[in-house]
Amino acid sequence: MLAKIYKDDTGYTAEYEHVYKVSSESVWSSLISNENFKFWMEHLEITDLSKGGNINFHYNDGSGTIEKISITHYVEGKVLQFEWGEDTVRFEISPNNTGSQLTMKQFLTNLTDHTPKDLAGWHVCLLHFDNVVTGESHLIAEDEWEKWYVEYKLLVNNLDNK
Repeated sequence: MLAKIYKDDTGYTAEYEHVYKVSSESVWSSLISNENFKFWMEHLEITDLSKGGNINFHYNDGSGTIEKISITHYVEGKVLQFEWGEDTVRFEISPNNTGSQLTMKQFLTNLTDHTPKDLAGWHVCLLHFDNVVTGESHLIAEDEWEKWYVEYKLLVNNLDNK
């Protein structure tokens, strides 16, 4: 389930793919539910689910700081795309033979020292999202991201060396 990272015209794209044995409607409702965010991406809260709408990013550090994130593309039941710092994150959901597929892309303007940590973080968030979608509760260790950080650091370093 390691993301694929490739260079494109505007920078790089990290792409994660997950296949589920549930309908695309079920995956979509799990994705956009503020109630579900606490299980897989506790910092996020959708305040206006539309193109040009907003997602709040709560820093959860005791400061009460909230950053507004703009939704840059939205297609009901299929696409949710939003700003992520200087980058963009896009979730696409589509039906397939066995149920549905979720494709999550992070469009990276630049590769930085923080990129592997960000990618490992998304990787772990998606593991938690799998639990939300499937209704299962696979235990994910608190330090799980560290294992994936090593993998993504190698992946990003190999891109830098090409």
